[in-house]
Amino acid sequence: MAAKIFGKVTIIRTDITKLTVDIIVNAANKRLLGGGGVDGAIHDAAGPELLAECKTLGGCQTGEAKLTRAYNITNAKGIIHTVAPQVFGALTEDHCAQLYNCYKNSLRVAVENGFRSVAFPCLGTGVYHFPHKEAATIAIQAVREALDDSVFGPKLDNVIFCLHNPVDVTIYDELVPKSFP
Repeated sequence: MAAKIFGKVTIIRTDITKLTVDIIVNAANKRLLGGGGVDGAIHDAAGPELLAECKTLGGCQTGEAKLTRAYNITNAKGIIHTVAPQVFGALTEDHCAQLYNCYKNSLRVAVENGFRSVAFPCLGTGVYHFPHKEAATIAIQAVREALDDSVFGPKLDNVIFCLHNPVDVTIYDELVPKSFP
């Protein structure tokens, strides 16, 4: 999939560890010790030093965001780790607020550390079972609000939604142009 650009927002289907960007966001677990999916791919690409640094961070609570170096991912300056809520059963307002906080806090950490481009995977939609369309809607809302913010907006040059699943490609292709015309 070729990159589709909507002002400061880009959607692309690719391997997040291959993007040239200031910060990639990791869909982490609470222990920050690696796992499957995006988390496993990022840990594999970054190398064992990432795991060693993550062990010093004391984990990460749902909705929070923590920064590490990128190590062997040389096309990025760092990695922000955030933990999405697990949705087993009905989706609740708390789940939605926690997912929103993943995006908001990741963008805050990026801006506070002087990073201007951020790549997000689809947080929570894998083994944490967040419904894809609802997750995309929350992600887009959080990014839209950050870019509209008088403090955050000017400090961000590019926010990338890095997609893997064809279902997400279809959803983002539909929703992003409506929010970022």
